[in-house]
Amino acid sequence: MRNPTRSIRAARNRRPVDASVAREDDAGQEDRTDHWTDRFVRYLRVESGLAANTAESYRLDLEKFFSYLRKREWSDPADVTPSVLAEFFAEVAKGGAAASSRARYLATLRGLYRFLRQEGFCRDDPTQHLSAPKTGVKLPRTLTKQEVAALLDGPVPGGPEAARDDAMIELLYASGLRVSELVALPLAGLNLQVGYVLVSGKGSKQRIVPIGETAHRKLAQYLSQARGLLLKRRTSPMLFVTRRGGPLTRQGFWKLLRRRARQAGITARLSPHVLRHSFATHLLDRGADLRSVQAMLGHASLATTQIYTHVERERLKQVHDRFFPRRRGSARRPHPVGGS
Repeated sequence: MRNPTRSIRAARNRRPVDASVAREDDAGQEDRTDHWTDRFVRYLRVESGLAANTAESYRLDLEKFFSYLRKREWSDPADVTPSVLAEFFAEVAKGGAAASSRARYLATLRGLYRFLRQEGFCRDDPTQHLSAPKTGVKLPRTLTKQEVAALLDGPVPGGPEAARDDAMIELLYASGLRVSELVALPLAGLNLQVGYVLVSGKGSKQRIVPIGETAHRKLAQYLSQARGLLLKRRTSPMLFVTRRGGPLTRQGFWKLLRRRARQAGITARLSPHVLRHSFATHLLDRGADLRSVQAMLGHASLATTQIYTHVERERLKQVHDRFFPRRRGSARRPHPVGGS
């Protein structure tokens, strides 16, 4: 294996003969880094069973990292040293990236070098001596029960799209699905007779989630009155469809959800994940056990679900601070202890 220090020194001292040579060299470096990125993302999808959206987020992180290397004429990840990584993270931090973003970059690079060593392309791991920045506990944003009622129980305009949108939003809150899971639901995954959906989640892991009576009613109405009008004699394996017969995209659902939020008078920025957070928080608020909520959310680790207990503790603290009569202390001055 070549000496990384010598390779980096040679790259720094290299002088292009002319502009065309420089452009060709830049193109060659980009081809090599694209090669590593493609191989790693393919490995994540095939070997690790990572969801497509998650794997693509790794790709974006690597593209930023390799772009940084190319600017410094380093194209081989085997040549990278801990000091190079430290410089990269210093530049990322200088650009205003949050601690959580920097921690994600580090996780991506650790995965890359684990893959490179496993495949025999790299002997050393320059990430092993780097520590992730402290991100703290970021509590998920949720809707109040009153906001949920305003969103779900408000008047619904006529038309098949409105019936579809109403059923989708109700199901999202009733089941805590990820938006990627919601728009990808097959028609065969819905069992109205029993009242559940069969979800294919991250890593192609399947789980069964109950849907409740209100979602059941809105879904039945969508299937009997609206879905056929959208398909216009066409067929589709997807549960939620557009007038073109295809599935609704994640971006399309985001837009319709925000439109409904404005109609309901919800001024805070609303995303599908906020409804997922609200589903979990409201279940725990009503006494649901953590393991059951974990199973419905599809979390691999219970630690991921435990973040919602922080939300409930914070809410209880706010209630205490607001209503406890002695929250600001007694107005009477205390007697000195042991004094005259």
